[in-house]
Amino acid sequence: MTNKYLTIYNNIVEQIKSGEILPQTLLPSENELKDQFDTSRETIRKALNLLSQNGYIQKVRGKGSIVIDISKFDFPVSGLVSFKELAKKMGSKPKTIVNELELIKPDVFIRKQLQLSSKDIVWKVIRTREMGGEKIILDKDFLYKKYVPNLTEEICADSIYQYLENELNLTISFAKKEIVVEEPTEEDRTLLDLEGFHNVVVIKNYVYLDDATLFQYTESRHRPDKFRFVDFARRTR
Repeated sequence: MTNKYLTIYNNIVEQIKSGEILPQTLLPSENELKDQFDTSRETIRKALNLLSQNGYIQKVRGKGSIVIDISKFDFPVSGLVSFKELAKKMGSKPKTIVNELELIKPDVFIRKQLQLSSKDIVWKVIRTREMGGEKIILDKDFLYKKYVPNLTEEICADSIYQYLENELNLTISFAKKEIVVEEPTEEDRTLLDLEGFHNVVVIKNYVYLDDATLFQYTESRHRPDKFRFVDFARRTR
């Protein structure tokens, strides 16, 4: 016999998938659900916890359980693809907001990531990526000026990689990636739509040219409800 909480979970999932319950809708309270399904509050809490764990709802303190948009974008973990190329594959119309573009002397952290000295100069580019009217990615790029002598806001709003490859004739070869989950910073909360979200997924990219020169460090900070991070793995013998 199926546990009652799984029956309730499956019932609500089906309503979300069918569109009967729309994204951003507030689910009924625990008491209301208890009465609706004629069960205990403990059973309702188990169902809600499972909905939260599987990405169907977000529990917001003081409000309740909000239904998450389950249409997620596949983000290739192992690929080296620009946001513009990714958005084109998704068939979506993105918007890029250039928050900062400046030449800086890198701090200790950035010098360490890019293996630079205190005399080196880098471009700092902060961009917010918007899809469907929601700000869901914050890209923080640091590019070694030696290889990227010039950048403009227009280039950053379009595609930096397109400019590097087509105008500067740089050959971008490979990247080392790290994926971590962090609590949002004040910058994240200011530049992204994060109400009700307590984590961001951060992809750290160390990008190399074809001669193995490390020239770019990027932190791509994602709202967790909008992406599936996918990869293809082949077993070797």
